[in-house]
Amino acid sequence: MHAARGREAWGLARRQHGVVARGQLLALGFGSKAIRHRIETGRLHPVMTGVYSVGRRELSREGRWMAAVLACGDGAVLSHRSAAELWGIGNEATRIEVSIRRRVALRRPGVRVRARPGLSDQGVSAHCRIPLTTPVQTLIDIATELPERQLERAVNEADKRDLVDPESLLRALEDHSGEPGVRPLRALLHRHNFVLSDSELERLFVPLALQAGLPLPLTGQRVNGFEVDFFWPQLGLVVETDGWHYHRTPATQSRDALRDQTHTAAGLTALRFSFHQVKYEPGHVRRILARTTAQLRSET
Repeated sequence: MHAARGREAWGLARRQHGVVARGQLLALGFGSKAIRHRIETGRLHPVMTGVYSVGRRELSREGRWMAAVLACGDGAVLSHRSAAELWGIGNEATRIEVSIRRRVALRRPGVRVRARPGLSDQGVSAHCRIPLTTPVQTLIDIATELPERQLERAVNEADKRDLVDPESLLRALEDHSGEPGVRPLRALLHRHNFVLSDSELERLFVPLALQAGLPLPLTGQRVNGFEVDFFWPQLGLVVETDGWHYHRTPATQSRDALRDQTHTAAGLTALRFSFHQVKYEPGHVRRILARTTAQLRSET
């Protein structure tokens, strides 16, 4: 019986990155005396309040995170910068951050504990078998704490890792109205995202093309089987304007690459500008258009 309980405890600890909570040991049938004996004999090592490492003192990064979550009890999840680090969208946090989904005043050494009874089921998940906030909730949480450039990098990383793309993130914010991080995150997304209609974008881009010495383009034309944004058939020039400033998802990148490759194979010159460039870097867009136009005219 004792051996069976020991195997259960060891198996549980392995699934939890080498740590186990006192409550879990009690649920497996270990009494206080048995737990104390295992501590004295070096089979259990206290690492946090009510949490032990099994067999060895050293813990991995994941083990430290799991220990912090277990030490905070029911409803605890890794959150904020620690969750961002685990998702791979943030830098190493100086302290482990944990949110508890109940009203509680709790202190744990080395852990920043936040009582968040309003954190919904939709805002929590698990990654690497560690409970934590979802990518969307994590980005909302860190939006109140990070400088704009770091927050933009986190959104970009979430997109690259296929956790959530900027367009889906913007839609998801509607379900989090009133949370502190929603406003700065929405402002960041709107500032860098394609939020104009096609006609509004055309009104921004066409003057730049004219200033670069190009005639009026054809718009909404099908070229090589694709509908293109702007087309100058006399020059063999196609211009596409991307909606997102961020790194695009793999599927979108593949579609964009196929379009550009098809145009190039057909002997056309294909240029691609982001909405951010058209809106905030008009000088760059004009220069590229002017140089390309001059090159194409010299070849005809």
